[in-house]
Amino acid sequence: MAQSEPLSLHNVKSYPLKERKSKVHVGDFAKAWSPGETFSQWLDSLPRILAADDLNDIADSMVQAACAHKTILLAMGAHPIKVGLNPVIVDLLERGVISGIAMNGAGIIHDTELAMVGNTSEDVSAEIGSGKFGMARETAQFLNQAVTEGAARGLGIGASVGGMLVREHFPHNRLSLLARAHELGVPVTVHVAMGTDIIHIHPSANGAAIGQASHLDFRIFSTLVSRLEGGVFINLGSAVILPEVFLKALTLVRNLGFEVQNFTTVNMDFMRQYRPMTNVVQRPTLHGGRGYSLVGHHEIMFPLLAAAVIEKFNEQQ
Repeated sequence: MAQSEPLSLHNVKSYPLKERKSKVHVGDFAKAWSPGETFSQWLDSLPRILAADDLNDIADSMVQAACAHKTILLAMGAHPIKVGLNPVIVDLLERGVISGIAMNGAGIIHDTELAMVGNTSEDVSAEIGSGKFGMARETAQFLNQAVTEGAARGLGIGASVGGMLVREHFPHNRLSLLARAHELGVPVTVHVAMGTDIIHIHPSANGAAIGQASHLDFRIFSTLVSRLEGGVFINLGSAVILPEVFLKALTLVRNLGFEVQNFTTVNMDFMRQYRPMTNVVQRPTLHGGRGYSLVGHHEIMFPLLAAAVIEKFNEQQ
């Protein structure tokens, strides 16, 4: 076999560095921090690159939507509640930034326990062996009663639980998303997967009422999605339920002729996962708008986004 000669590099064509298109420029770099500067200055000091640039873009989109009275929806799993974000979310509700909240079934459990007694989130590993996990009496009694009575009155789960929390005047209602949203007239919808929540394993659970009320909440959520043109949809920490519900609601409203094409979607979670990336960030914005993914701990990332929105909103005043 003949030996191959090394390829000659003699005639390689090059061009001046200044003529090359580059993705990174010194004008986009971060600015060093100086003690005593403001949060707005910190935002301005971030590099205009990748996620730092996205954070500012998302905040700008939310401010533009809020100023134009467009819809901003927050869909969330239960973990944001368990890491202490209720005061941040309540503040955005009170400022009129958030137009509606969607949560999974676990969300009403942790939110209600916080309102009732000021604590939540049991140690599953310590209780699963004895069969005590999920067996707190008051949680199941209150929530199953609220859903059953609310369904009989033609209400969804969010309105049923929020209304009963307000009527009971629990000591920590000021920190409850459901109670405060109810007082403010902001819709909260609850999207249940039967058997996933501790209240489903109690004798007070009424499957027919849960199904009826959760389906009604899906229809209410779909109405909110039908108003998303020019708005923002945020999925905070729901890996499966809310991304799937959102995609179904979006196709429903488009099927019915609603114009929902140009809007912003944001997924915020610890890691990139298939359904949120596909059903929140990518597919909904194929024909308009833009989807973003911010990866990081909820207890850091969402307060940063909320603070950025508030600072930019104040600058618009």
